Order: sequence, then structure tokens, then C-alpha cells
Amino acid sequence: MIPAQIYNVLFLCTGNSARSILAEALIEHWGKERFRGYSAGSFPRGSVHPLALDLLRSLGLRTSGLRSKSWNEFARPGAPAMDFVFTVCDQAAGEVCPVWPGHPITAHWGVPDPVAFVGSEIERRNAFREAFRALENRIKLFTSLPIDKLDRMAIKRRLDEIGRVGSAQEVS
Repeated sequence: MIPAQIYNVLFLCTGNSARSILAEALIEHWGKERFRGYSAGSFPRGSVHPLALDLLRSLGLRTSGLRSKSWNEFARPGAPAMDFVFTVCDQAAGEVCPVWPGHPITAHWGVPDPVAFVGSEIERRNAFREAFRALENRIKLFTSLPIDKLDRMAIKRRLDEIGRVGSAQEVS
């Protein structure tokens, strides 16, 4: 039996401290053996936000190996070739990205930045939970796609649809 292809998925955000980190952990969880997750930022903060780590730990998701890093790591020779690249913040979506080896399929899945939320500790934690929920819904939809049975244009269309919704019930 031929082993199933493992798809490399890169999530991009400006700071790579919360949303893209949450997405990396989520794709590793929901993607099981089919997807390998990565994250990076155009201007990485240099550390993962403590509330992102707290949330992941509280839900039993992996946090080891998560770190804030530049997207340049994935544009260098020898970097893993990406099959998919998703921007999860509007600012990163508008920036000029590096040329990614492997010509990945790209999509924008904007999610409000929980780091920027101003409020009480409980409200800030809720902002992280909301970002997590939005990303989790999209990643569940993505990982359930029959990628090996769709052509590149059909995959791109589905990824764009997923990026426009806030919950699993809104995708056609």
C-alpha cells in the first residue's frame, strides 16, 4: 500500500505570536498524519503569547516546539516545500510575501487579533478562544477536503470559501 501524501501547511501572520501559532497546533491535531503544520510571521515578535500557550495547554494540544519565527525561514533553499500557505491576519495578507518553494496553493483566512484586544483578563482570554474557534472551524473543513480527488482550481475555490466563513455551518 502506498502511504498517503503528507501536506505541508504554513500559517502566516505579522507577529507569529498567537493566531498563526494556534493554527499550527490545530492543523497538527486535526490533520493527524495527513498534514504537517508550520507558522511564521513577517515581523515576528520573538515569543509566543502566554495566553495562546495557556489556551492550547488547557485543551490538551501540543505546545512543544512552538516558537515565533520569520517567514524567511521557509523561503530559504532547503526549507520544506509548502503545499498550502494561509494568511490569518489582514496585515500579512496585504504584504509582499516571499516566493515559496513548491508553488503552494494560497488563501486568506483573516481572524481578529486577540493580542490587540483590550479588556479584562477574562475578556482577553475570550478573544483568544474566539480566534481559536474560528481557526478550528476552518481547519476542520480544510482537513476534511478530498484534496487528492480535487484539481488545483477546485481546491483554491474551496479554500477561499472556507476563509469567508466564521463557522462550519456557513460553508456550502
